[in-house]
Amino acid sequence: MTFPPLTFPTLDHPTLFRAAADIVVAVHAAFVAFVVLGGLLVVRWRRLAWIHVPAAIWGVIIELAGWACPLTPLENYLRERGGSSPYQGDFVEHYVLPLLYPAYLTRPRQIWLGGLAMAINALLYWRVVRTAARARRPS
Repeated sequence: MTFPPLTFPTLDHPTLFRAAADIVVAVHAAFVAFVVLGGLLVVRWRRLAWIHVPAAIWGVIIELAGWACPLTPLENYLRERGGSSPYQGDFVEHYVLPLLYPAYLTRPRQIWLGGLAMAINALLYWRVVRTAARARRPS
């Protein structure tokens, strides 16, 4: 009895591009979650602020300016190479807002989301600074 030879996908196989696009989506989603909720981690691990503050600034600027994150064109490129259609708009519009809002992303909602991320992080960092100041005071 003979078996057919094993075949493995080449590096130019559409499935690999679709998988890479899915990985980009996962990384993008994790980054968005870190921007919005990373301040909660900073409350516990203060040194994480050195990573979170620049990430939060970047996320808020992207949202308030209405820019697309560089990961969005990368994902679209990988989807096209994988034989899928790229989407229009940005990551938040395509993945996050359909979960949060039934309506199309409008500019006021983008500004609201950016402002919400700023407010959440401002409150969390205020708590971190307040806690650190209390810890430095002599008893």
